[in-house]
Amino acid sequence: MSTSQTWFVTGASQGLGLALARQLLAAGHRVAATSRRRGNLTQALGAASPTFLPLETDLTNEASVAQAISQTIDTFGGLDVVVNNAGYGIGGSVEELTDVEMRQSFDVNVFGGLNVIRQALPHMRAAQTGHILNISSIAALAGATGWAIYAATKAAVSAFSEVLAQDVAPFGIKVTVVEPGAFRTNFLTPESLVFAAQPITAYQEVRASHAKYLAMNGAQAGDPEKAAAAIMQLATEPNPPVHLLLGQDAYQRATQTLHSRLQEIETWQHLTVSTGFEQ
Repeated sequence: MSTSQTWFVTGASQGLGLALARQLLAAGHRVAATSRRRGNLTQALGAASPTFLPLETDLTNEASVAQAISQTIDTFGGLDVVVNNAGYGIGGSVEELTDVEMRQSFDVNVFGGLNVIRQALPHMRAAQTGHILNISSIAALAGATGWAIYAATKAAVSAFSEVLAQDVAPFGIKVTVVEPGAFRTNFLTPESLVFAAQPITAYQEVRASHAKYLAMNGAQAGDPEKAAAAIMQLATEPNPPVHLLLGQDAYQRATQTLHSRLQEIETWQHLTVSTGFEQ
């Protein structure tokens, strides 16, 4: 990209966020990057510089997010692109996961991003431009056994992004929700993944599903560097998509799920349309 922009990237000390931050800095962009620990950012990306602002931010605390956005504006003079990347996976059946475990997942994966969006939008509206990129997952559309709450958090991100895109379009602001498949990051490691603290023995299929996904670690087909490049390309598009799948596996899972869902809708059409008043 020839024009330098100011990017705000959450969860930038590892995984896709780190790959994206590195490429942005190499391309000459200004990057405000957040993590729960500032030291993780400087260790991964180097010391603060005229183009790099490492921010220790608690995304579940709106005051902390407000401070991070304000510091970004004060340092770089504006805000062009927001990437809500931070989040983590949570495995377990609904019965196994506690209320606390579920709410913590929603706090980070859903409400953390909403906190960022609420704080960023006033600046973008004033500028009548901007692009919000929310990192969801193919699980939003095609969840897998044993990952119900993770799928629910990502489905929430995809759903609010879709309507947000309509709400902010009059202000010249674009919204894209990115729904990746499996990429070769540290997502399947303890740094990014937790399981129910009180598993129930009866859920053998859930355990088998978890084992299958953990066995993929280090062998995922998706290249995070290519994913980062694709995300950067989105910011150059005059008419970016509202939804973007990333990865061949995401494409296959999405098309299979949508085909199956359409078949189910048609199969049950007679009952669906039977509920109106008689004419």
